[in-house]
Amino acid sequence: MSTWNDPAGGFHPVSVTDYLPRARLEEIQLQRLRSVVTRAYERVDLFRGRMEERKLTPASIRRLEDLAQLPFTVKADLRDTYPFGLFASPMEEIVRLHASSGTTGKPIVVAYTREDIDVWKEVMVRTFVSCGVHRGDVIQNCYGYGLFTGGLGAHYGGEALGATVIPMSGGNNERQLMVMQDFGVTVVCSTPSYFLHLVEHAQHARTPVRVRVGVFGAEPWSEAMRQRIQSDTGIRAYDIYGLSEIIGPGVGAECSAQAGLHLFEDHFLPEIIDPATGQVLPDGTEGELVLTTLSKQAMPMIRYRTRDVTTLVPEPCSCGRTLRRIRRIERRSDDMFIIRGVNVFPSQVETALLQVEGTLPHYEIVLTREKGLDQMEVRVEVTPEVFSDTMRALEAVHKKLADAVDHILGIRVAVTLVEPRSIARSEGKAKRVIDKRKL
Repeated sequence: MSTWNDPAGGFHPVSVTDYLPRARLEEIQLQRLRSVVTRAYERVDLFRGRMEERKLTPASIRRLEDLAQLPFTVKADLRDTYPFGLFASPMEEIVRLHASSGTTGKPIVVAYTREDIDVWKEVMVRTFVSCGVHRGDVIQNCYGYGLFTGGLGAHYGGEALGATVIPMSGGNNERQLMVMQDFGVTVVCSTPSYFLHLVEHAQHARTPVRVRVGVFGAEPWSEAMRQRIQSDTGIRAYDIYGLSEIIGPGVGAECSAQAGLHLFEDHFLPEIIDPATGQVLPDGTEGELVLTTLSKQAMPMIRYRTRDVTTLVPEPCSCGRTLRRIRRIERRSDDMFIIRGVNVFPSQVETALLQVEGTLPHYEIVLTREKGLDQMEVRVEVTPEVFSDTMRALEAVHKKLADAVDHILGIRVAVTLVEPRSIARSEGKAKRVIDKRKL
């Protein structure tokens, strides 16, 4: 656990661990890495079997660089061992279970001991502090409660910080806005797409949104969307990162510099690999993020392939934290689709659309197949003013959008302008791609 600079006890807005010299941090990482590898080797059959195939034992880990010798863990491993096959703690030590809401096959199940919950609480406190949240703030938590890790992760972290937490979850926009106004909310936690949905609803109802900080995560979003949110509302919008397989939210967070997300490296050891070869890449090179939990007891994850594409930033941050940063995650190595031989990521389309004035940040990509050829249509909402304007004005916006998409993707695709509020909204993660192809 991190130590907190508060002689009176409790949580203080500075975590000593966030500012440790790199050499000291790496000592902690190596000690914890050896411990977690030993725990997984002794208690998890799948991991021990893969270690033995490589003729490795926990004693093989002498330096941090030795991590690269260890086998990867992938999401399929969690499904193949459903429900408890990767647990390293007996059920009498498990105090909580969460599960994904996967759309195919069985969900993945993740487990926590009491000590794991304490770590989760700690990293969420550090997340909120990094985003400028403090004791006395009023947090409206719109992340989903239940089996999803987002709601409870943010909830307990906010309480531990000393903030007031309102467990709203998603939905019921009128009540969300009423609570936001009447309860003096200063911080909102949600997906960025859901916050935009609330802002749109507030504008329609002529209800001002007066919130200081937005803590947004659970889905990829672009810098262009952040600028749109901040300019439309005056809120300071921060990106956070996490995934259920590792712990939930609290793996990393932006600071005041908004120049990448600091990873809490004393608990989560990062690598960047080539997604095709698995080779470890140097800092500053884009690749797939791989994470190893350094303190998880119930369910250690060794070299978990996140499929998130990013870069480890080697330069020091202006905020003074010594924790390394990752670039904003705007795409995954597995949400790519190919149109006429071109690799396309939804985040590229979003970047193009938000460059054009008169559009709204609500869009969907429709994939179809006609006569054996893949087709791509981008449907994007425009503002009421543009939609009710003359045909010539609509055609001008349409041309700008088509040109912007063409410039970024390198291919010409169909672009359709649709009226405001015609694309379905989501209370959780936005569904950007509708694949109608019969592959």
